[in-house]
Amino acid sequence: MGPFAWFKWEALFADLPQFFRGFGYTFLLSVAALALALVLGIIFGLLCEVQFAPFRAISRVYVEFFQNTPLLIQVFFLYNGLPLIFGLKLSVTTIGIIGVGLYHGAYITEVVRAGIGSVSRGQLEAGLSQGFTYTQVMLEIILPQAVRVMLPPLTNQAVNLIKNTSVVAIISGADIMFTAKSWSGWNQYYGPAFVAAGILYFVICFPLAKLATHLENKVHGGAVNG
Repeated sequence: MGPFAWFKWEALFADLPQFFRGFGYTFLLSVAALALALVLGIIFGLLCEVQFAPFRAISRVYVEFFQNTPLLIQVFFLYNGLPLIFGLKLSVTTIGIIGVGLYHGAYITEVVRAGIGSVSRGQLEAGLSQGFTYTQVMLEIILPQAVRVMLPPLTNQAVNLIKNTSVVAIISGADIMFTAKSWSGWNQYYGPAFVAAGILYFVICFPLAKLATHLENKVHGGAVNG
């Protein structure tokens, strides 16, 4: 009897609702974490470009810390460190959203910074000379142009974020990976369990990966035509 014997697949098919619930949990966790990451990425990306040096320093500290420490350790700290140090115990779902959101917010910060940097500095200076505030210039002139450049890497970040939600499995989050581990741990049917988990992640990530490629080709095509 191999790891992919037919009777093991029959058991998987009988318990597919468990995997679909894990799929739904992963999807909702991904949406919430991505929303947090986008908010943080935009805020800290804008802080990278302001004239006030302390704000730029805060943004760099955030980016360097979260990019250069493993997500696994960050999640462990939220799960074990917060209750121990501050007496603050968060739900597994909240930890997943905050942990993954903070981690990918650092990468999105760099995407936003690069997108803003792709727009001529002269446009910012021209807007300020016309009496616009810095915020108005960013929101009305710079960001609308930068978004076109930012969309492909942002979409790639969304794909990576979805895959990284699997880290909540280590703290018993009810995501796809935890479902596969707990189901196969009970009956030892590891082959079908992890094939099913891989397929479910593929279903979420593949369309986004194709969208990222399409957007990247569109941006490069526009640049060539321009």
